[in-house]
Amino acid sequence: LWQMDFKGEFPTLDQRWCYPLTVMDDHSRFSLVLKACGNQKGSTVQKHLRDAFRLYGLPHAMLMDNGTPWGSAVSPGSYSRFSVWLMDLDVRVIHGRPYHPQTQGKEERFHRTLKQEVLQGRRFKNHAELQKTLDGWQDVYNQERPHESLDYKTPIERYRVSSREYPERLRKFEYDSSFAVRKVAPEGRIVFKNKEYYLSRSFRGQLVGIRSNGQDGEWDVYYRTFKVSKIELRKHRPRRKSRRR
Repeated sequence: LWQMDFKGEFPTLDQRWCYPLTVMDDHSRFSLVLKACGNQKGSTVQKHLRDAFRLYGLPHAMLMDNGTPWGSAVSPGSYSRFSVWLMDLDVRVIHGRPYHPQTQGKEERFHRTLKQEVLQGRRFKNHAELQKTLDGWQDVYNQERPHESLDYKTPIERYRVSSREYPERLRKFEYDSSFAVRKVAPEGRIVFKNKEYYLSRSFRGQLVGIRSNGQDGEWDVYYRTFKVSKIELRKHRPRRKSRRR
């Protein structure tokens, strides 16, 4: 499990905004990503995650809040293009409870330490100067600083690289014969048993699989290996769900 978040925002002296992106391994507290980003766009996060995936392998799951770009504070639990990209890589997306930052307690503690030791009371000329400082601090944090919660070992002593390699080309996914397969329309809808259901625009153009869950009138909707919704024929609406089958 990896945890991911942005550490606030602040300007550098050249009047550019900076959004530090942090990604941590939950088990070892190893800092995987610590990058000074110029925005919070999904494409920016994807670039840094690709680098991390190539270096460390793919996690089984990632924990993040409901903010941009991986979720929606207005509609917690909804799917973004970013979360669909992670599911394409067979990475389960877990969102913390809205307004409960303690769900990502290790990330919050990491952010407090980063603020106290690097950011507080300092102004940086530009992103390059900040990134150089972050790189040096990250090395010390990972390799030299023991943690009480790790039995006074350093994160690098506990961290293990994932055996799941990052695929440079996405593997084609096929649903087995137990599924009814539907293509998600541009507006995010699917048609099942002559009724239309809204799923999410983030799945537009993708194939989803639908199959009975054994309950009367209930059908589960899957994207690849992940349960993303449930259709209740009597209520004529899908309910969001995110779980691996």
